[in-house]
Amino acid sequence: MLLRDLTELDGVSGDEGEVREFIKKWAYNHVDKVSVDSMGNLICYKKGKIPGYKVMLSAHMDEVGFIVTGYKDGMIKFSCIGGIDERILPGNRVLVGDKKIPGVIGSKPIHLQDAAERKRNIQLKNMYIDIGTDKDEETEKLAPLGEYIAFYSKYTEFGENHIKAKALDDRVGCAILLETLLGEYDFDLYACFTVQEEVGLRGATVAAYTVNPDLAIVFEGTTCANIPGVEKHEYSTIMGQGPALTLMDRASYPNKGLVRFICNIAEKNKIPMQYKQTTTGGNDAGRIQLARGGVAVASVSVPCRYIHSPVSVINKKDFESCTSLAKAILNEFNTNKDLITAFRA
Repeated sequence: MLLRDLTELDGVSGDEGEVREFIKKWAYNHVDKVSVDSMGNLICYKKGKIPGYKVMLSAHMDEVGFIVTGYKDGMIKFSCIGGIDERILPGNRVLVGDKKIPGVIGSKPIHLQDAAERKRNIQLKNMYIDIGTDKDEETEKLAPLGEYIAFYSKYTEFGENHIKAKALDDRVGCAILLETLLGEYDFDLYACFTVQEEVGLRGATVAAYTVNPDLAIVFEGTTCANIPGVEKHEYSTIMGQGPALTLMDRASYPNKGLVRFICNIAEKNKIPMQYKQTTTGGNDAGRIQLARGGVAVASVSVPCRYIHSPVSVINKKDFESCTSLAKAILNEFNTNKDLITAFRA
């Protein structure tokens, strides 16, 4: 399964090569041109039958993870890359570097903590990664400074259409874009697989400038919190109710006309959808929107519980609905290509 393969690849922000090579190989026979820019973005170009219209689809290849910053008593000291809740880290398994050296995130055991320590959350500075070595010199040879570290987690299907995996943010988007490349279009389609989203939306800035699209749609994994302890009015999205459309977040203000258009396409094709109910967070749409003279953007996301962790969870039907919606949007552009330029202010 495509999503399984994508999530089990390692691609911490700044080190997306493994993911990029997989996508490049998969896309090669379905597009007219594959290129990699100086940032590492992968741009797959599918030439349309009628020139003059450019649609950009975007999904980021990178995932949150860690980087080696030092050593102590043979253990690796590390920092986070991207937004990770430090409280979930102790006891998690990781893979270090290109050799995928197995390791475990450890900390001072509870039976050695005093009463005051037990009342506090363990801080990152007091954690380490154990790769089974005893001396700093030995550890450094295996994991030099600056080496990337990824969560270790196997793709698992469980319950009623649930999927557990790491990096669902945003390998769900990557999988959706790859599915769209199987279609034939009258317009020029640019499927952009971006880098370094988790550390500042960096790759999208360059990719959007290069493509200079008429409009862009970002496919993403987004927060979902319909879980015990969260009031309904605090839900961002609800798992099982379809892909979520963003009205506004900290990074972008999606084009209202384009958002309404996507909503109408979902209704027309009987695809379940919802609106994201919070304005927190942000994604590549924030940088794409500001490219060159400005771009009409929208974000369509798959609800994802426990995001930025090794046990992120999505509903398979939400993922399938999001894929169907992406295809339906592009098919509508095929029917009426003038829509592609209709959302400019």
